[in-house]
Amino acid sequence: MQGKPTQREPAGETGQQSLLHGFVSPTRNLGTTPAAPELPIARVVLDSPLPHLDRPFDYLVPADLDEDAVPGARVKVRFGGQELAGFITGRIDKADTSARLVPLGRVLSPQPVLAPQILALAEAVATRFSGTVHDVLRVAIPPRAARVDKEFTPKARAAAGAAAAGTAAATADDDGGTSGASAPADEAPASTDPALAGPEGSGPNPWARYPHGPRFLTHLAAGHSPRAVLSSLGGYGPGAWPEEIAAAVQATLLSGRGAVVVVPDAKDLTRLEAALSRRIGKDAFVRLTADDGATPRYRSFLQVVHGDVRVAIGTRSAAYAPVKDLGLAVIWDDADDLHAEQRAPYQHVRDVLLLRAAAEEAALLLASHSRSTEAQRLVATGWAAGIAAERATVRALAPRVLSTADSFNMERDPLAARARIPHAAWKAAQDGLTRGPVLVQVARTGFSPALSCQDCREPARCRACAGPLGLASRNGIPACRWCGRPEPVWSCGNCGSTSLRGSTAGAGRTAEELGRAFPSVPVISSAGDHVRADVPDTPALVVATPGAEPVAAGGYAAAILLDGNAMMSRESLRAGEDTLRRWFSAAALVRPASDKGLVVVTADDTSNVGHLLRWDPAGAAERELELRRELGLPPAVRYAELTGSREALTAFLPRLDLPAETRVVGPAPLEDPPGPPPVHRDGQLGGSGGRYRTLLFFSYAAAPAVTSAMRAAKAAVSAKRTGDPVYVRVDGTDVL
Repeated sequence: MQGKPTQREPAGETGQQSLLHGFVSPTRNLGTTPAAPELPIARVVLDSPLPHLDRPFDYLVPADLDEDAVPGARVKVRFGGQELAGFITGRIDKADTSARLVPLGRVLSPQPVLAPQILALAEAVATRFSGTVHDVLRVAIPPRAARVDKEFTPKARAAAGAAAAGTAAATADDDGGTSGASAPADEAPASTDPALAGPEGSGPNPWARYPHGPRFLTHLAAGHSPRAVLSSLGGYGPGAWPEEIAAAVQATLLSGRGAVVVVPDAKDLTRLEAALSRRIGKDAFVRLTADDGATPRYRSFLQVVHGDVRVAIGTRSAAYAPVKDLGLAVIWDDADDLHAEQRAPYQHVRDVLLLRAAAEEAALLLASHSRSTEAQRLVATGWAAGIAAERATVRALAPRVLSTADSFNMERDPLAARARIPHAAWKAAQDGLTRGPVLVQVARTGFSPALSCQDCREPARCRACAGPLGLASRNGIPACRWCGRPEPVWSCGNCGSTSLRGSTAGAGRTAEELGRAFPSVPVISSAGDHVRADVPDTPALVVATPGAEPVAAGGYAAAILLDGNAMMSRESLRAGEDTLRRWFSAAALVRPASDKGLVVVTADDTSNVGHLLRWDPAGAAERELELRRELGLPPAVRYAELTGSREALTAFLPRLDLPAETRVVGPAPLEDPPGPPPVHRDGQLGGSGGRYRTLLFFSYAAAPAVTSAMRAAKAAVSAKRTGDPVYVRVDGTDVL
């Protein structure tokens, strides 16, 4: 049953209980406010983070708001003695109660920004991650810009359409009455090879190098909904991954359907935008990313709402773009941690698109240079098909990979195990610089991200928050990497020494050392806040952190992958998988072995290095998934993290009625990390002193029951407000 805000607070009701009842707007009177003649009841989902209010409430639609109070519109309503924002989810003829209803306060915007399919998706995401619909809609729908709303009124849209028609007619007259649109000036020429021709001959088809690639595009163009996991070989040039995605989007448009593409960051978005502009034209799609600013983002969103465009690309929030008749959902590099939402309910874009593709019967494409264990599970279960190049194609297009830790190189250079840049890496850089740019991948940004005592090697810590000290430049002042406080006068708490040494080398220090070693070669740094999108094909040393590697149009002559041991030694279940993903992403930017492209990796891990040597991302993912199955760890199973006080967890767990096969680990005290504790979105502290954590591991079959139970328990605790809250995080990528 839906909630029904009533006219007044019942006498004797507690303040907590009064939150469940609405109040009459002071500007309206129930006895004199005429209702809308048709469908006079509006159901509204409130903009409230409280779990027990996570359901629609019925409100009366006044006659003067009848035209604007459309499903999906933003409104203001009275609830619990205050005015709250919300969205109309629908209009009905009759409420389920005989009580008088509170009228809507006002309609903020008549734009139907909450599409029915996006509301259904938000409910599905909230259910899967034990969250609230409000938290999902906060990500799905951008903030309103009132000025932009005026551009999309019926009158303004009619005027814009008439102006566009007049312009088109004038253009036709100037062209002598010729019909048909000319190709964009920057469009790639059509391929003369039929095997490489893309849809309608719009350029080379990079899918031709995969055995099942052309068939995937054919199914999309025919209106079918295939599901695939692509291990891409394209890192640069006309066969790069943005061209692969653009070809898939173009094929989907041929079927009369739309597409949504989600990438991790702005650098990838820029590359994808350029590829789509060449394939389908720059006016056929929109960008949805917060980096563009509130006004452009909202304008692009309304273009999608009104069906002006059928393709939306962007970062996390673009997964919810209300594209009409969705035919294809794409995510690039699904293992990138930027795809995980950092606010409740901590949903991952990959899971959002899985739910959306299933609900809207759309095709799904997970593409990456490597392959995540989650994507491999989809292939192993038969839910999606794996698309990868044959071994002959891999040998022709992939660079040669050399490990400095193998027996051959260790015999030639016995000190390689202790050197950060072994002799083989120096030689590869030297030879590569005669042919073009050389990429050097390092694990950390800064000059010396971690400092320690020169005498006793004790890590240097900040006196204020005990965070690690680091150097941003050689002549800089040591500063805390957590709170930013400088430490010009430091002394070791262990031995009293005042001398510091760098225990790790960052991108800045590596660039300085390489600059001294190759004085005649320019050194380009791409890390932190200074990320380069591309570099020229001239000889240069490019020092970059993972994910910040610029693209060379003709590919790198060589790549040196440093700090592999440091990246794999992180305390994380995903350390090896994530390191291998970063290696593949960097190696894909290097020229093929036939063009003397060389990748040198300086790590001791034989299994992960072996997969890179063989260029076998699917084999690496399959091996990792099998290990997770043996240990009963994600993604072979699902899991949830419950955080709160010991008393709160003890009271919360019995409410869940968990299936018998659920594995419960904890509660265990969380470590009290140095520095300020994290703050949850509701302002309460979490994750520090006095906090405990319980982990629940459960099968995919039992997941709906477990997540629904946790969601219901959160709502019950929120309604009673007795004791400390329990924070729930499902399938977090950085917990284990």
